[in-house]
Amino acid sequence: MASDDDLNLEDLEIGGQPQAAEPETPRIDSRPPVPDRPRSGADLEAVYDIPVQVSAVLGKSTMQVNQLLKLGRGAVVELDRKVGEAIDIYVNNRLVARGEVVVVEERLGITMTEIIKSDRS
Repeated sequence: MASDDDLNLEDLEIGGQPQAAEPETPRIDSRPPVPDRPRSGADLEAVYDIPVQVSAVLGKSTMQVNQLLKLGRGAVVELDRKVGEAIDIYVNNRLVARGEVVVVEERLGITMTEIIKSDRS
């Protein structure tokens, strides 16, 4: 074994086994971790003014360009959904919910009936 002046951390043994240095996990967030606590609306205050695009998809259809160009006022395009079937609700092009079309003061609206949980990590 080397003298005390030449001692390296790799030379230390615990329980008779050499110890490898553990890789440090990089932290993305520089704030200290917060213990689990109840969340409130104030936690989201920073994102309240961020605009998002909300889209409601009644259904989809596929057609050739020449068919599309022949469409005129009053043309009917058949969609892949049935009457009464749930519509898809997207926020920033990500499916987040399903719902139903409703009428609100002579305008169309949407009632969310199911929230879609994402597997995003």
